[in-house]
Amino acid sequence: MTIKEIESIFLQGSVTEDFIEACRSDSRKSMQTILRRYERIQNERARLSTMYVYERAAIAAGHAFVAGVDEAGRGPLAGPVAVAAVILPQECYLARLNDSKKLSHTVREELFTQVTEQAISYHISLIDVETIDRINILQATRMGMYEAIASLSPVPQEVLIDAVELPNLSIPSQSIIKGDAKSASIAAASILAKVTRDRLMEAYDERYPNYGFAKHKGYGTREHIEAIQRYGICSLHRKSFEPIRSMLNIM
Repeated sequence: MTIKEIESIFLQGSVTEDFIEACRSDSRKSMQTILRRYERIQNERARLSTMYVYERAAIAAGHAFVAGVDEAGRGPLAGPVAVAAVILPQECYLARLNDSKKLSHTVREELFTQVTEQAISYHISLIDVETIDRINILQATRMGMYEAIASLSPVPQEVLIDAVELPNLSIPSQSIIKGDAKSASIAAASILAKVTRDRLMEAYDERYPNYGFAKHKGYGTREHIEAIQRYGICSLHRKSFEPIRSMLNIM
């Protein structure tokens, strides 16, 4: 068989173990390249399959629409907290989907586009600095989660949340520690939240160029703290967060 014919068989997905073994014994370099690519794809499909364990359990319980929820920006000294809620199609294949913190900027951007194009529904909420300082970051995060979930259509029948408990949610839910690495729906939400917030902080960098927001996204790096000491705070800084709170008391 020609390489083109063999490639066509792999693309169609109609491969048997005997066929794969025959290909392995083929010494042509192009054949080995095709095999390596096929095995990478199969390994990725197997990895992604493990990320749908919670979703499958929810569907088995009769909950067809499962939402994943996650946030980005609870820890920074500046900027809003972003929260996303996503309902994915069942067993949606999104290659490289994972906890957004484990992905490169380029992969996150690519997956952001794929998730927003393929999701049944999604919503991204931003809770501003004033609210964070007024009610605290945990309550602000919860506010964003309630808002994002309520904005989904159709209404989810079960919600998977990364770590945070939502005691006032009327929909069945699970709080999953490190859920963005265990659930495809939560991972998708983590990507939407992080990419949205990162883009926003990069835009803020143009308005407030002294702080380096495009680089550290508001987190408490040495560079950021030194900039605060030099220039003072701006309207994006969280006055209730240390060390800003102590610095303001000294000034």
